[in-house]
Amino acid sequence: MIGLCLLLNILAMAQRKRITVAKDGSGDYSTVQAALDAVPDVNKVPVSIYIKKGTYRERLTLPAGKSFVTFTGEDKNSTILTYNNHTGLISPKGDTINTYTSASFFIQADNFTATNLTFENNAGFTAGQAVAVFAYGDKLAFDNCNFKGFQDVLFCSGADSRQYYQNCYIEGTTDFIFGPATVVFQNCHIHSKKNSHVTAASTPQNHAYGFVFLDCKLTADSGLTSVSLGRPWRPYASVAYIRCNISGHIIPEGWNNWKNPANEQTARFAEYLSAGPGAQAAARAKWAKQLTANEAKVYTLQNIFGSSDKWNPLTQLSHLK
Repeated sequence: MIGLCLLLNILAMAQRKRITVAKDGSGDYSTVQAALDAVPDVNKVPVSIYIKKGTYRERLTLPAGKSFVTFTGEDKNSTILTYNNHTGLISPKGDTINTYTSASFFIQADNFTATNLTFENNAGFTAGQAVAVFAYGDKLAFDNCNFKGFQDVLFCSGADSRQYYQNCYIEGTTDFIFGPATVVFQNCHIHSKKNSHVTAASTPQNHAYGFVFLDCKLTADSGLTSVSLGRPWRPYASVAYIRCNISGHIIPEGWNNWKNPANEQTARFAEYLSAGPGAQAAARAKWAKQLTANEAKVYTLQNIFGSSDKWNPLTQLSHLK
C-alpha cells in the first residue's frame, strides 16, 4: 500500500508544473524531505518545488540521480531550511559526524537550482564545523538566497562541480566558504562574524579556476579587524576577487598561508580593482597577485565553467523569471 501511494504521488507530481511544501498541511507535502523523496531516483524532467514561508527543521538530502530540481521559497528571509548538525555528534548510522557529514542540506544531484530561500546551520558559534549546504553536484545555481551559520557554512565540495551564486548573502566565522569546486559568486554579500578567514579553497592543481568573486561586497560584524580573504586548504588553492568592495576588517596583507610558507609557492590568490578600506594593494602579501586589466578579462563565465557542454548558469536561472 505504501509503495502504491508513493507511485501515485510521483505520477501526480509528474503531471503538475509545481509541487508545494507547506508546514500547515495546505500543500502537497508538509516537509521538504518528503517532496525530495517523491522525485524519481533517475530524474530527467524539471521538478519545481515551491516552499511556503516557515522554518523547516530538517536534515535534507537530495541524492545523486534526482537531478533537475528547483527550490523556490515564498520569501527569502521567512522560508528557512535549517538544522543543527555539527562535528562530534553521532549520526543516525552510529558514526561520529565530521566536516563532510555535518551539513543541514546535502546536494548530491546535478542541475539543482534555488531562489528566495535561507539555508542555515544553527548549531551555534562554538559548535565547530557545521555546514549549512554541502554542494557536491554539478551545475548548481543559486539566486537571491541566504547562507547562514558559523564555521564551514558553504562546502563547495565536488572537485568537478561547477557552481554559481548570484545576489546571495553568505555569512560565517572560519573558512565559511571552502572546498575544491569551481565557483562564481556574482553580486554577493560576504559577511564575516569572527576574526578568521573567509575562504579555504582546495582547488585541484589541474583546475584553472577555484573561487571567483565578481562585484561582491565584503563586510563584518562591528569590531572585527583581523580577517583574511582566504587561506589554502590545499597547496594549489585558487581564489580571485574581481572589482569587490572590501571593508576594513580585512588585514592589509590580505591573505594567510595556513602556517605553511610552502603554500606561498603554489597558492593562486589574486585581486583586481578592489575598493574600500580593506583594499590595500600596496600592502598585500607579495606572493599574491594584483591582476592587470588584460589578466582580469579572462574571468568570464564561459572561461571559468568551460565551453565543452556550453553550461551557462544564467540560462539555468532564467526559467525562474
